[in-house]
Amino acid sequence: MQTHKDLDIWKLGMDLVEKIYFLTKNFPDDEKFGLTSQMRRASVSFPSNISEGAARNSLKDYIRFLYISLGSLSELETQ
Repeated sequence: MQTHKDLDIWKLGMDLVEKIYFLTKNFPDDEKFGLTSQMRRASVSFPSNISEGAARNSLKDYIRFLYISLGSLSELETQ
C-alpha cells in the first residue's frame, strides 16, 4: 500500500522545503519574522497538505487538500 511518501510530488515538495530554508538562511535579519518566515511556512505547507490529504478517507477531501497545496505554491511564487 502506498503512502504520501511514495508520491513524487511529495518528494519534490520536501526538496523544495530544503531549498527554501537554504536560500532564506542568509536573508537580512530584519526579514526573519517577515519574508523569511512566510516563505518557509508556505514551502512547508505544500508537502504537508499533500500528506494530510492522502491520509483522508475521501477522494473529495484529498482533492481539496491538493488545491490547498497549489495555493501554497502560488503564495511562495509571489513571495
